[in-house]
Amino acid sequence: MRLGILGGGQLARMLALAGYPLGFRFLFLDPAPDACAFPLGEALHGAYDDLDLLAQLANESDKLTFEFENISAAALRSLSGIALDPPLEALSIKKDRNSEKRLFQELEIPTTPFRTVDSPEDLAEAVRAFGRPVVLKTRSQGYDGKGQRIVRDADGDTRALRELGGSRLIAERFIPFEREISVIAVRGSDGTRAFYPISENTHENGILVSAESRPDDRTTERACELTGRLLDRLQYVGTLALEFFEHEGELLANEFAPRVHNSGHWTIEGAETSQFENHLRAIAGMPLGSTAALGAVAMRNCIGTMPAPAPLLSIEGVHAHDYGKAPRPGRKLGHITVRAESRAELAARLAKLDARLASVRFSG
Repeated sequence: MRLGILGGGQLARMLALAGYPLGFRFLFLDPAPDACAFPLGEALHGAYDDLDLLAQLANESDKLTFEFENISAAALRSLSGIALDPPLEALSIKKDRNSEKRLFQELEIPTTPFRTVDSPEDLAEAVRAFGRPVVLKTRSQGYDGKGQRIVRDADGDTRALRELGGSRLIAERFIPFEREISVIAVRGSDGTRAFYPISENTHENGILVSAESRPDDRTTERACELTGRLLDRLQYVGTLALEFFEHEGELLANEFAPRVHNSGHWTIEGAETSQFENHLRAIAGMPLGSTAALGAVAMRNCIGTMPAPAPLLSIEGVHAHDYGKAPRPGRKLGHITVRAESRAELAARLAKLDARLASVRFSG
């Protein structure tokens, strides 16, 4: 199968690395001339809403998928007869936080209270309803902490509205959650569903820095049941991530990603079948692979600086992934997976890894 991927970043790269053993070949569309997936297939360089390039991508591929959601759903909808998974409805809903939250409400998936904001008056109403602080977010184009502000006082209202464009926003009640988790799930074209162990996630400045598999997490049954509602409602095909805040024993959905997800990178070495391989299996109509974890496993992102692999690989159970991207502050350049037989052993290995990563960050 020749798969066309909208996007040529690290997710597309890892999809290709998972797909070659299964006989897939790849064609990527990306506006960046140096997209890190380009060496792994044929490349189309141009805008995501270029109808000629989209038509070429579709005509030269057996199937289309995408590696992130900031692409043009309208442009894709204008093409007739394209074979696309995950489905276009999932992409369209995800591109607007208000539509996403309304879908959660429809499915009785709990969320933080929210309101749409298109004016200073709307924000004032949200503050009266929720109190301060409130979280103000753009309804589209937000990822890795971009497009959102915590508004703590009246002076911040004007500044946040100006910085975020003044309209097509949502305001959410600020929730002091205890932790964030995510469910990585996959659904096949026949409706078969599979769920990976819960990932417990840590962020800094809105960017994911670590994810650890929690096979025996107390929230597993509830989190997977809520995620299953989303998969079935969307008639989803492929891998999906649903992020939750845990607050006072309740799970509150934050957002979903209709694609493979950073918090599931540990599945490459840490699960029987990675999220990337299962995404490809699903969209190709193949049987899904086991999502069972292989022991205790965690992942660390390499942000801004990619360390030399040798000092890290001397730690038992460590696997390094360099995306081949140019360094830049705040940019995800790679990730490190650590695997062990037990949680205690994993903690010891992570302590060694974190010390070495900290020295790299300090020296860099």
